[in-house]
Amino acid sequence: MNAIMPLKNIRVLDLTRLLPGPYCTQLLADFGAEVIKVEEPELGDYARWGEPKIGEYKAIFSSINRNKKSITLNFKKSEDKESFIEIVKTSDVLVESFRPNVMERLGLDYETLKKVNPRLVYCAITGFGQNGPYKDKSGHDINYLSIAGLLQFSGEKGNKPIPPPTQIADIGGGSLMAAVGILTALLGRDQTGKGQFVDISMTDGVLSWMQTILPDYLAGLDKHKGELRLSGGKAAYSAYETADNRYLAVGALESKFWKEFCQGIERLDFIPLLEAPFEEQQKLKREIEQIIKKKTLDDWMEVFGLLDACVSPVLLLEETLNHPQIKARNMIIETQDNELGKLKYIGIPIKLSDTPGQIRSRAPKLGEHNEEILGKL
Repeated sequence: MNAIMPLKNIRVLDLTRLLPGPYCTQLLADFGAEVIKVEEPELGDYARWGEPKIGEYKAIFSSINRNKKSITLNFKKSEDKESFIEIVKTSDVLVESFRPNVMERLGLDYETLKKVNPRLVYCAITGFGQNGPYKDKSGHDINYLSIAGLLQFSGEKGNKPIPPPTQIADIGGGSLMAAVGILTALLGRDQTGKGQFVDISMTDGVLSWMQTILPDYLAGLDKHKGELRLSGGKAAYSAYETADNRYLAVGALESKFWKEFCQGIERLDFIPLLEAPFEEQQKLKREIEQIIKKKTLDDWMEVFGLLDACVSPVLLLEETLNHPQIKARNMIIETQDNELGKLKYIGIPIKLSDTPGQIRSRAPKLGEHNEEILGKL
């Protein structure tokens, strides 16, 4: 393992649970930050419990809490609050995902903690942010997608919206925005000597992702479900069913790729139709569906293996894990744990040439590091 890690001198207090916060702090931990999960005694992070398990804990918990430590504190006890404040004094970052004002009621809000540690970067991840009429509302990924306006565009025209199979708001709007915000605030601290409050709204994050939709709408072009260029509006950008009930993903948006695709399906008459109006695009899609349905996925991949057409198979998870590109990028990592044996993890998506991220330890047991951390106070 590399001795140098870019965040090795950064201590992070992680008060979050479930997905958005823990995924954010996992990114920091993978690059050397000391991430201390502060959990409620006995219950801890809700994501610990459930099936399927890796060792004692649920698989998702084991995945997104690697490289971390765990301590247990009960903030209703004055001695535990005092211990927490002592740890804050030596910490660089605090991440929490409670509703606004919860930490204030506990006497552990940013305004209070910055008095004991002015260099603290305090990040709050919430559904709707720290202000506005929705700030105290509860919600989940689907609610943030709906308020941001993204959910209305999911699925096919005339059908109900379909929730995405992965959590766009939690991870894209929450985890990633929080990680960027924290790292930016740490860089700012190098210049000012002071930390700051990082206010992350998952709804804000989702809305900011809508770069292929909102700018056009703000410029006066109305948008409708099923008609978006990259979501049902173009025959050149779609998935088509094959003869063996598999699917072929086509992303031939540019003319050079579209020309190659049309050559592959032996319909050169389609080449001038790349930018045809919506109704003609739908007719074109139906014709392409009939063509693709005549051959198996393997047959089509043999055809397009010789063409540069932005065509790929829609893989099953087993196929993804064994795909040479995924293996080459080391996106599934196998480690050896003294207690649990071989463990497989999703790899590190951020590749640094000199100080790469590492998987150093499994997810911690509840309160596993109480003695190591609290015993020093």
